[in-house]
Amino acid sequence: MFVQRTLLSSAVLSALAVLSSAASAQTEIAEQAGALSPVVVTASPFNASADTQILNPTKVLSGAELRNKTGTSLGDTLAQELGVSASGFGAGASRPIIRGMGGPRVKILQNGMSVADVSSLSDDHAVASEATLARQIEILRGPAALLYGSGAIGGLVNVVNDRIPTQLQKEVSGEAEARYSSVDNGKSTSVMLEGSAGPIGMHLDGNWRDTGNYKIPGNAAQNDPTSASRRLPTSFTHETNLGLGASYIASWGYIGASAAALDDHYGIPTDEKSFIDLHQTRYDIAGQVDEPFAGFEKLSFKLGRTDYGHTEKGEDGTAHTIFSNQSTETRLELSHKPMAGWRGTFGMQSDDTRFSSLGAESNMPDTVPKTKSTSIAAFLVEERDFGPILATAGLRLESVKRQPDAAAQLADRNFNLASYSIGGLWRFAPGYSFGPTLSIAQRAPTAEELYSHGPHEATATFDIGDPALKKETSRNIELTLQKTTGLVRWKANLFENHVRNYVYGRMGETAVDEHDHGAADDHEHDHDHGEFTERFWSQADAVIRGAEAEISYNLAGEGFSVRGFADTSRGRLTNMGNLPLQPASRYGVDLGYAQGPWRSGLTILRAQQQDRLATFEHSVTPAYTKIDANISYTQKMGAMQITWFALAKNLLNQDIRLATSVLKDVAPQPGRSLILGVRTKF
Repeated sequence: MFVQRTLLSSAVLSALAVLSSAASAQTEIAEQAGALSPVVVTASPFNASADTQILNPTKVLSGAELRNKTGTSLGDTLAQELGVSASGFGAGASRPIIRGMGGPRVKILQNGMSVADVSSLSDDHAVASEATLARQIEILRGPAALLYGSGAIGGLVNVVNDRIPTQLQKEVSGEAEARYSSVDNGKSTSVMLEGSAGPIGMHLDGNWRDTGNYKIPGNAAQNDPTSASRRLPTSFTHETNLGLGASYIASWGYIGASAAALDDHYGIPTDEKSFIDLHQTRYDIAGQVDEPFAGFEKLSFKLGRTDYGHTEKGEDGTAHTIFSNQSTETRLELSHKPMAGWRGTFGMQSDDTRFSSLGAESNMPDTVPKTKSTSIAAFLVEERDFGPILATAGLRLESVKRQPDAAAQLADRNFNLASYSIGGLWRFAPGYSFGPTLSIAQRAPTAEELYSHGPHEATATFDIGDPALKKETSRNIELTLQKTTGLVRWKANLFENHVRNYVYGRMGETAVDEHDHGAADDHEHDHDHGEFTERFWSQADAVIRGAEAEISYNLAGEGFSVRGFADTSRGRLTNMGNLPLQPASRYGVDLGYAQGPWRSGLTILRAQQQDRLATFEHSVTPAYTKIDANISYTQKMGAMQITWFALAKNLLNQDIRLATSVLKDVAPQPGRSLILGVRTKF
């Protein structure tokens, strides 16, 4: 079956040699045209180019590409990237899923620090980071646990917004954008300003978004003509975001601070028609000292304090559950100069988090008891160039402790984690490289996986944790073959992950009323009670394997461009069938044309039927074809650059259901939409 599933990627790979040969004579011309200059990955320990990453195959979204793909959530923004899908819990809450792994296995960072929200707890919880304000978004697929902790066992996403300036601006500069979308009568604006006063660099950014319930092609529920039509109920979003920062910048480095506030109000498109009011305040301090000691290149440090909370409310506005997450994170990195040919970074990271999920009226634990989680880690990553081979090795040791409130009468848990990786990049010909990576990454079960025991209204589940869960251990092998120069460029990845003690939510066969469950008797609820499906946090060994491939021609040059891509993955529990909510296999093509101030593009994405169901899943996800298009015109007015743009999404008005969404049967993706906007840079 694995060979059959990788035929999508093989079909793309079969064209690589032919197209590469045809374009080899044009390579020098392409380089002179400056095609595809390297993009620096800030989440890399060496601030390396995306084309030379070993630890994780990398994609960086920036510039016009990022603006054309920006959606109402982080998952929506990244959903069509290679190896990335989305949880799709309405317009307000959608988290990225990387190679079939999501939730607590995908770490979401903002400027290299955790966003510290509760989006990994449940799909109805939004990511507290805004793509609209990002300078770039970095996707690191694979075992990034060496650098950023056990929450990155499947990969990470780093949203970079430069709120703490690192360079002085000669003049005030900025960007602003306004757009309107037809599918949800959506309106949004965003602004970013940067400047300096003497040695002080300053930054200000903000955005506002208001969208109504979005249009859908047919009925909300599959094969149910009595369900909602025309628009998906409770799919609205309202968001405001404001951030500011300042730094003292000198020849030795910089030190700065930032503060940000996010307010998000969005609907949950289920029969309960609940909605969430979310608020987060965040404070960060960061600094860097160049050549702090003899033999060292730089010392960098970060401190982040986050106060997050959201309230889940019923259709009538009655508050049901209050989620709170207060987090303090520190990170210290020291990069040394070459020693015996090796250069590297070692550091320390700590995190102190206090999480609670309380009944709004009773102020007693509703689903998860008050839990204090602490972690401390040390990591080391080294790199050496052996002529045609670039080698990397790394180690991370981490201690994690979960301490539920004494009133819960649950045991503390301690986990000692060890993760390591070794990889290489063999540059066997100019522009061509092959990279194998072997790694072992470990993850501690989260507080909700250990201690849940109560109803979750938004997902209509009664979650039951297991305090005896063991740590996950993932053994990974990955092979990457790529061509990174010339008019034609390509990349192909094969991966296989063996996960011992994989934690997953096993759905019960019967529904229960929360009044009748033991945990519900611990406190009194005064809102309406319905039937909830039991979800047991369980463990079993799992294997996840897959392939990805893409090939492009002239992506950054004038004239025509084309990119073909395909990805597939499959996760199975040992002797227990498929993993739940696995992504569909996909393939597609991007077509583009650029001439002077004009830019245009067309994307055709085909997702296959997803019938690889877990034993407790019952519905097959239909195949679909999604066609998006964009066109823009840029003009200069003095020192100002103005871009007028139009985007069209889901041109065929397809009834799109995401196999990775728990709401796939009752909440389709938006129908056809036209987006008009203007963007300016000065």
